[in-house]
Amino acid sequence: MFHSIDLNLIVRALRHRNYRLYYYGQGISLIGVWAQRVAVGWLVYRLTDSALMLGVVGFVGDIPAFLAAPIAGVLADRWDRNRLIRLVQSLAMVQATVLAVLVLTGAVEVWHIIALTLFSGLLTAFEVPVRQSYIVEMIERREDLGNAVALNSSLVNGARLIGPSIAGILIATVGEGICFVVNAVSYLAVIGCFAAMKIKPQQRTASAEPVLRDLRQGIRYVFGFPPMRSILLLLGLISFMGVPFQILMPVFAKDILNGGPSVLGFLMGCSGAGAFLGAIYLASRRTVWGLETFIAVATGIFGIGLVAFSLSSFLWLSMVLMVITGFGMISQMASCNTMLQSLSEDDKRGRVMSFYTIAYRGMYPMGSLFAGFLASGIGAPATLFLGGVCVLVGGAWYARALPAIREAIRPVFTGFGYLEDDAQPVSRAPEPPVAIEE
Repeated sequence: MFHSIDLNLIVRALRHRNYRLYYYGQGISLIGVWAQRVAVGWLVYRLTDSALMLGVVGFVGDIPAFLAAPIAGVLADRWDRNRLIRLVQSLAMVQATVLAVLVLTGAVEVWHIIALTLFSGLLTAFEVPVRQSYIVEMIERREDLGNAVALNSSLVNGARLIGPSIAGILIATVGEGICFVVNAVSYLAVIGCFAAMKIKPQQRTASAEPVLRDLRQGIRYVFGFPPMRSILLLLGLISFMGVPFQILMPVFAKDILNGGPSVLGFLMGCSGAGAFLGAIYLASRRTVWGLETFIAVATGIFGIGLVAFSLSSFLWLSMVLMVITGFGMISQMASCNTMLQSLSEDDKRGRVMSFYTIAYRGMYPMGSLFAGFLASGIGAPATLFLGGVCVLVGGAWYARALPAIREAIRPVFTGFGYLEDDAQPVSRAPEPPVAIEE
């Protein structure tokens, strides 16, 4: 299942100029995003001393993904993805700037944070499926797609390692407001890099067609193919019961481990370190074949990490367990992302990634709200323990379906050229995962 890491394979997608621009610009921006995310959590908990309010803020920040992502997926398949991304990033810079001004002037109230977080969530609901589906256009060799997706995950989690650590230091020394300033300035890098890209224009679906028609077509395409359906259902469960552990980190840092913002930064940084290692491991893979099995393994690692962390009251042990938890979480999610993109036809990729966004970012806010309510009643450790058990149950369910999943994806991977098969030559045209009725 695990293989030795070949460093020469890890960065092969960076040979493509457009992807290099994306990688460096997005990397700078994401450091700011993670610094802001940690600062928001600490600010809310400082102002309210409420785990429930942490859940509320997490909910409003991600619930737009559940509602708006399907429309964003249709638009991603119709419109110029580069322009869409630059527009959304510019609006996100405005949001961070407003939040910085409110905090630095001492005028910030909880309702300000909720309103601005809701606006940020709406932007993210459009940005994620557009950006994820745009990655394939940044590379010239389709066989590098899996590596590009994995490197993107390493980018997110490298920033997740650096951003929270910076946030912890800044919050402890100068307060939360500077974290929002850092995030606002960081958007200039990614906007500039997207503007500098030179990508051949792609043919899009005629915009005269009704949006709901394209949306229904995407639903039939995704949920009519059992492997995609199984991956999305597992991801949705994990995002609901497992991933919301992040919104409870201020509680563990302050009440369980008796620390402050620096401890919160260390915990989030360790989670980011594990996630970064998981993404690097995935980037070193030579082929997407076998990821369907690794999804089950990574789910098990994530579940075990959550259960063990919920039982720990020692900082050093909790930090180690956060590394394991982060590794399992991002390995599972990045593997799901890569599998879905590898199974997708190019003209439906935006819609496929919109459902990925719903499963990940759309279920997470409901899980955050549920975790906040549950933690206020039974405590954060018991809530996290229950979440870990549910993740393990979901992984066992998915593992039982693996033989059927492998059988269904083999002809698709062969057709796209990811897998050689004597009975099905690589040169034949790929068959769509499911027939689409017009």
